[in-house]
Amino acid sequence: MSLEVIGAGFGRTGTYTIKLALEHLGFSPCYHMYEVRTRPELLRPWEDALNGSSPRWEQVFAGYRAQMDWPAAAYWKDLAEAFPQAKVILSVRDPEEWYASISATILPSVTVGLAADEDAFSRAASEMIFHTVHERVFGGRLADKDAAISIYKAHIEDVKAHIPSDRLLVYNVAAGWRPLCDFLGKDVPALRFPHTNSTQDFLRRKPHLQALTPQGGKR
Repeated sequence: MSLEVIGAGFGRTGTYTIKLALEHLGFSPCYHMYEVRTRPELLRPWEDALNGSSPRWEQVFAGYRAQMDWPAAAYWKDLAEAFPQAKVILSVRDPEEWYASISATILPSVTVGLAADEDAFSRAASEMIFHTVHERVFGGRLADKDAAISIYKAHIEDVKAHIPSDRLLVYNVAAGWRPLCDFLGKDVPALRFPHTNSTQDFLRRKPHLQALTPQGGKR
């Protein structure tokens, strides 16, 4: 089995919703940040990548048909080269909405929330996410709204410039099933599109962050 779908979009652009949609369409299982958070054996390749090693991507994604979200999205160029037949989904949303969501979820989770991890694996996973997202992707400027939005917009243009249009879907989950199914050659399911993992959902899973961040956001 090899990756058939690569997710190049930043976290908080509907990546978990797309994971569920892809799995319903047959691209199952779909690799996501939550897998790394719950399976210790998946953490080491991302730590190695931060230390300059080049992961063997076929082994990293062995048994998976799709991938969405960080940490893998931080290496989208490598994945696009390693899996040349895979299609690429660039999930997007309004930049202001995106930053409102990420500042209430990912930002406190990878900074002040690190101290709340209760075990060694959770701390190691949070450290990896901090260095991958906050440091590698955002250059330590995730808390700077203008800088973070600028990086977000530049990322979108970078993906669009490097991935051929017939291989790329620039996708907002608000559009529902149709563009996703058309891109992947699948029939539109009768099932309601699975909008999930709102800011409130995220904070319910991490109640220690609720006092640190403003409430709000839709996904």
